[in-house]
Amino acid sequence: MNRQAALNQYMYALKLGQKYYRECVVRGKYPYQQTLNDVFNENLAAAKVNIGLVDIPMEQIVGTTTNARGNAFAGNFMPLLHEDTEFGSKWIALCAAHLEAGGISDPIICYEYMGRFYVTEGNKRVSVLKSYDAPSIPGNVTRIIPTWSEDEAVQLYYEFMPFYDLSGLYDVTFSCRGSYAKLQARLGFEPDHVWTKEERSEFLYGFRRFKEAFEKLNTEKLHITPGDALLVWLQMNPVEDLQSTDLHKSLTAAWPDVRIFANGSAIAVSTEPQAEEKPGLTRILGIGRPSHLNVAFVHALDPAQSSWTAAHESGRKQLESAMGDRISVKTYICEQEDPYATMERAVEEGAQVLFATTPPLIAACRQIAARYPQVKVLNCSVSMPYSGVRTYYGRMYEAKFITGAIAGAMADGDRIGYVANYPIIGTIASINAFTLGARMIRPKAKILLRWSCLPGNPVHSLMEDGVSVVSNREAATEDPYWAWEWGTYKVESNGNLLPLSSPVWNWGKFYEGVVQTIFDGGWNMLNAKEAQAINYWWGMSSGVIDVTLNPNLPEGTRQLAQILRHGLVSGAIDPFRAKLVDQNGEIRNDGERSFVAEEVMNMDWLLSSVEGSIPNFDELLPVSQELVRLLGLKRNEIQPTPEEVIL
Repeated sequence: MNRQAALNQYMYALKLGQKYYRECVVRGKYPYQQTLNDVFNENLAAAKVNIGLVDIPMEQIVGTTTNARGNAFAGNFMPLLHEDTEFGSKWIALCAAHLEAGGISDPIICYEYMGRFYVTEGNKRVSVLKSYDAPSIPGNVTRIIPTWSEDEAVQLYYEFMPFYDLSGLYDVTFSCRGSYAKLQARLGFEPDHVWTKEERSEFLYGFRRFKEAFEKLNTEKLHITPGDALLVWLQMNPVEDLQSTDLHKSLTAAWPDVRIFANGSAIAVSTEPQAEEKPGLTRILGIGRPSHLNVAFVHALDPAQSSWTAAHESGRKQLESAMGDRISVKTYICEQEDPYATMERAVEEGAQVLFATTPPLIAACRQIAARYPQVKVLNCSVSMPYSGVRTYYGRMYEAKFITGAIAGAMADGDRIGYVANYPIIGTIASINAFTLGARMIRPKAKILLRWSCLPGNPVHSLMEDGVSVVSNREAATEDPYWAWEWGTYKVESNGNLLPLSSPVWNWGKFYEGVVQTIFDGGWNMLNAKEAQAINYWWGMSSGVIDVTLNPNLPEGTRQLAQILRHGLVSGAIDPFRAKLVDQNGEIRNDGERSFVAEEVMNMDWLLSSVEGSIPNFDELLPVSQELVRLLGLKRNEIQPTPEEVIL
């Protein structure tokens, strides 16, 4: 009985091998098994290490150590020789024994190189089990460690090795550096946690089911691994859901973000309010154009305790005043409540548009967007690669360019102080724009850079250095509290601080613009490319960003500020269309072109006339680290923690 079943299995495997062989020949590919020598140069090995008995994922066994088996196997390990050959008889006998004894358990012997396995002894065992789609096989493994190089695959492998020491797993692989540490964190483990046998078994059970769902959904043949998709999925789902029966459903909801990841986390930047939809049948009939909207604002903090929240509340009031009875607005504060629960309550109470006004709310926003795709969800943050949540921020560098020119005009000497808040996306552009504004008026100006996210008092430090003008953080509202904390001010000889100007946010203009866009049908127009996230990044031309001036500024300085403002609004002035040299002497722009929005947003270098540097993550005050994890210039390089579940 088992002999006949084994013969039938051999004939099935033979067909698979012959099919693979024919397809390779047609495509001009090598039809037989790879050998280790085909992919490995002995001179490129840093070491060989016996790692003992490993449960080897079957799909990662790709070849043999030598070509001793010649043309007995196709490249997929299926047989090519007829059943009446000696090879065929041995294969069938092994298969029969496998059926009789309850499975092949003798370990194979093989080498592992760069996460792929090459069999030294046990080719037929692999072949038999592959024909039954077995997920793994035990094997005694010798690892060949490649010499360290700048090759990204080698660097990724060096990240895998410590992960293997912790997890004992080869099954999950990634295409991006930093992913192994992120998985460790998202599973709730500390960086040095060694997995127990139970943790490994539970994860493998869930991951193999997740992988099945991924392979069914990946009809587009996205060039990512199931591990990559898992990390995206874990950003919106708790790890416990790996054991659920709805993996296919939850992965389907996350698929737009999986697609964005596969496309390099593409982000479409909207730099101006979307124009009204052109006349057509859709507009005439009013299809997709609501007559009324329910709008929810979700704040992390009470506006009485947070100037940032107060600014958004001011914007909310302006929106209500402008839109009248066309909208119904509710405000929610999740300071004492789980953000997701707060947002879900807002949706249950009818919210069709949801504005979450601080970056840390992005995780809850993503969960809401996945569960309620009919709701338009926006989060006040910048450059987030997620499809279901649109993000919004402002081009603050435009206002900083103007305040830099004012600082240059009002300074007593060439040394001007600048206090930056966090090393996040957009901040460096503001520093450089301020510098360019100051040097436009004072060509030899030097900008002394300090950071409020580092220990110490940056303003006192600058005053001790003898600067006469300091640019501090931008004001959250149109009525800023001058001196010390907000705006640009002059340090007078008696120690008093004279306010000069301050960049300000006008969030009401943004909220009006977006809601009007929805009424006009422009929301869907902007969403033309499915595999792109959308980031609103409006500037002075939209009214979202402006500059408040001290009424007592010298008339010439006030006129200068107005001229610059008009030029920025009209597009006649581009601060970065100039010859730009960084601190290392590298020419970043020859002055013949304008930077695209993404170049400005992700600027991570300082101009040569800036004295200071961009701080590393581990230098920051703990209170500043959460925001930098979310929006930092090098957020993908930050060591993740179990509490960090965003990127």
